[in-house]
Order: sequence, then structure tokens, then C-alpha cells
Amino acid sequence: MEIAEKLENNHSDGVIVVRPAGETMSRQRLPYYVGISETTAGAKNISMNSIVIPPAGAAEPPLHKGYETAIYLLKGRVATRYGHKLEKSIICQEGDFILIKPDLPHQPINLSVTEPALAIVARNDPNEQESVVHYGPQAQNNDPLKLGCDFHSAT
Repeated sequence: MEIAEKLENNHSDGVIVVRPAGETMSRQRLPYYVGISETTAGAKNISMNSIVIPPAGAAEPPLHKGYETAIYLLKGRVATRYGHKLEKSIICQEGDFILIKPDLPHQPINLSVTEPALAIVARNDPNEQESVVHYGPQAQNNDPLKLGCDFHSAT
């Protein structure tokens, strides 16, 4: 299955455009569109993808072993649980930039029950999904109304 189409005029010029072939499922169990990676563009130190969190949806909690993750929230309001027991949280809204430090367990949750949340995700790992590690079963409660932690707005 082809996940992205690599478009280039002249590889020696150094500009590579990647067009996602369609939606695929991430290891975090969220739909995403493969963008820049070692596989798709020959990137050496970065990957960048777009991700969708369906209405009332949540990621399977991951951590990114040894890599930072930067996120730009294009659309929606997302609560992110984080910490060893996912006991901390913050609410972000469209236009926010978010940094998740290496090895930090986290779980994004779309707070809308009617609209998807959309984000651009970049990581200093050219193999966009290889460093994703699923985090324990204690984090499987995806209902934002029953999370057992206090949410703090980023603003």
C-alpha cells in the first residue's frame, strides 16, 4: 500500500514535495496523513505529518522514545493528559504550538463531540512512527468527563 506520493522536479535541486496518498492509521490509533520522513523524502533528522482526532476521540497513550514532538493545532480544542500516570493535563486550542519532551507519556483527547481536531505534528525522528511506544493500560480511560485529573487551559 502506497502511503505517500513523492513529487520532485529535480532531486539535485534539494526540494521534495510529498503528497499523502490517503489516510492511514497511526500507532496511537488515530487517522493521519504521512508527510515528510526518511521513507517518503529521504529526511535525516525530522518527520512531519498531519493527524486527525475524531469527534470525542482520543489517542492510545504513547511516548516517543528519545524524541521531541512539536505540534501545531490547526482546528479544535484538545485536552492533553501527560505525566507518569497521565495525572496532569492542559487544554489547547487552534493556533497553539505544543512541545512534548522526549519520553513523556501523553494522551490527546478531542473535546468536541461533533467536530474533528486537526494538527500538524513534527518530530526530530525521520522514521515518523518507529519511536512510538504504547503506554500502559492505566491510561485507557478516554472519556474526558471521567479522566480523574484537573484540566488547565494553556491561555
